[in-house]
Amino acid sequence: MGTLALRADERVAGVEFTDETLSVALHDGRSISVPLLWYPRLANASPAERQNWEIAGGGYGIHWPEIDEDLNTEGLLRGAPAPRTQSAPAGDSPNLE
Repeated sequence: MGTLALRADERVAGVEFTDETLSVALHDGRSISVPLLWYPRLANASPAERQNWEIAGGGYGIHWPEIDEDLNTEGLLRGAPAPRTQSAPAGDSPNLE
């Protein structure tokens, strides 16, 4: 499997949210918009938690310290949603009594 070669102009310039999307502006002028539901930690975060982000990974990543979420421009450019977590198999549910 090949990897997407990142260019210097694909660094994060800014991050914006709507109720349904995450948009990341890149230094080359492009903007990547993805459904917010692709990233459950961000979707479930408060607006204040979403706005508390920092550039990471040499400029190619975004980190949200309050919710421990990290995204990078390579994944966003590929259109990669967060991996789905597997639920417990049938019969392995916790006892709620």
